[in-house]
Amino acid sequence: MNTLIAITVGVLAAASIYSLLRCSMMKLIVGIVLLGHAVNLLIFSAGGLRDSTPPIIAENQEVLRPPHADPLPQALVLTAIVISFGLIAFCITLVQRTYDIVGDDDINALARSDS
Repeated sequence: MNTLIAITVGVLAAASIYSLLRCSMMKLIVGIVLLGHAVNLLIFSAGGLRDSTPPIIAENQEVLRPPHADPLPQALVLTAIVISFGLIAFCITLVQRTYDIVGDDDINALARSDS
């Protein structure tokens, strides 16, 4: 399972870098989305993927029993999802505004529009 997750993270990261290097602004946004997903999977896999009980302390206990899931990677990924959603919304707005002004989706057209 860890090998499959590692391969998935690598493929997502490679696809995101390829999309980030394209000349289209929409492909740039797709690359940012893919990179966010790759990082989220990387955080999950770094936290350890295992079948275990949720990290909830029962009424008559004071500590967690040993086979429990680590809540820190879950909290980090939840925070990363919220931040990446805000970033994507900002990027889409910025690309739409740039398209309205320049009239083209090509990043190279931005250099030609200075004069």
